[in-house]
Amino acid sequence: MSNTIATGSFGHETLEIIAFRLHDQEFCVKTTTIREIRGWAPSTPIPHSPAEVLGVMNLRGTVIPIIDLAHKLGMKSTVANERSAIVVAEVHNMVIGLVVDRVSDILTVRGEQVQPVPEITTSFDKSYAEGIIANETGMICFLNLARMFKEREMDDIAA
Repeated sequence: MSNTIATGSFGHETLEIIAFRLHDQEFCVKTTTIREIRGWAPSTPIPHSPAEVLGVMNLRGTVIPIIDLAHKLGMKSTVANERSAIVVAEVHNMVIGLVVDRVSDILTVRGEQVQPVPEITTSFDKSYAEGIIANETGMICFLNLARMFKEREMDDIAA
C-alpha cells in the first residue's frame, strides 16, 4: 500500500472560488462561472417545471431560471429567507440563478489543495463534485456546474 497523497486535479494552478452554505455544509464553485451575487428575491413559479426549478426572475430585462441548488444536490430543499442569496452563474451559455443559504467567502486556493472525492459506493455519483478542499474551518465540496447541469438538461430548463 502506498503512503503517497494524491495531488489535486488542478496541479499548480491557482483557483479563485466562491464558497457558500447549503444547510450546514460548505460548497464552492469557480468564480469564472459566476456573473453576480444577488440578495434573495422571490421568483415566479412556472407550471410543470423540473422539481429543482423554483421559478424564474427578471434580471435586468432577461428572464432566468432560479434553481434550488440543495434539491439539485439531493438535499432537503432550501427555505429561503432574508439571509439567502442567489448566485447568478453562466453554464453552457445559459444564465441561471442558484439559491444558497448564504455566501461565505471568496477564496484563492492552490490546485493541489483540491483533493479527489473518495469512492463511497458504486451508486454514488461524484460527477457533480470536482473535489474536496480541506481548510482551517472544515471541508468545502468543490462543485462542477458544467457537469451538474448537462447541456440537454439546460435546454429542458430553458423550454
